[in-house]
Amino acid sequence: MRATVWGLGLIGGSVAQALRARGWHVNGYDADPATRAAAAAAGIPSLPSDGAGLETSDVVVLAVPVDVLPEELVRLAPRLGRARLVTDVGSVKRGVVAVATRLGLTQFVGAHPLAGDHRRGWVSARADLLVDAPVYLCPTPITAPRALARARRFWRHLGMHPDVLDAAAHDRQLAWTSHLPQLAASALGAALATAGWPRARLGPGGRDTTRLAASDPALWAAIAAANADELAPALRALERELVALRRALPDRARLRTHLARATAWARRERHDS
Repeated sequence: MRATVWGLGLIGGSVAQALRARGWHVNGYDADPATRAAAAAAGIPSLPSDGAGLETSDVVVLAVPVDVLPEELVRLAPRLGRARLVTDVGSVKRGVVAVATRLGLTQFVGAHPLAGDHRRGWVSARADLLVDAPVYLCPTPITAPRALARARRFWRHLGMHPDVLDAAAHDRQLAWTSHLPQLAASALGAALATAGWPRARLGPGGRDTTRLAASDPALWAAIAAANADELAPALRALERELVALRRALPDRARLRTHLARATAWARRERHDS
């Protein structure tokens, strides 16, 4: 089988390495020349930037940032007609699903592997990053049933656990379960930086809570902007909780009542899992 992974950052690079480790013939492309050179040295040659050669791929994985993903799909679409499966790895799904629908790509299935890391780039990619992680599959209204079946098999082949979810439902859920935690960690990191506290002075809990603050700001700005309508209510809810905590100071009983809600949620989730 032949695959092309278009974008060789953390997730795209990991997909490419995992496919090659499983015996696939893998081509790649990345806008960064150093990344292309590193991938080529690892046995993943680069296609040209115009996408020539995509026509020979059975599977095409688009792994570019969400702010350029729709336009890249439009640009490459004329070369994707022979692919049996076209998928992506973006953290926001409505935009790319709408574009794939407009283009008539019946072999497109949106995907979001939940296997990210605060680190970035080809240098952090590894063949086993995706193993045992969930992946959301977001078909379009025109996705062919056989394409969805291929998407399930493809991601399972890489060791992932597929779950089919409507694109709108995906973006609503991920606003709360992924995008809000990222922005909360970033806001906490910014507050600590403004107050002049280095990360080295944090205890284990502080380091755990701020780990995501080290994530790529350009990547997360694009994700937050693309999902702004779903993310804004989640941020407002967090703001309300922070204001409630501030107003509860220094009343120990009110603070305990407020904090106990979070404790009960965390312990319940831990028990259920």
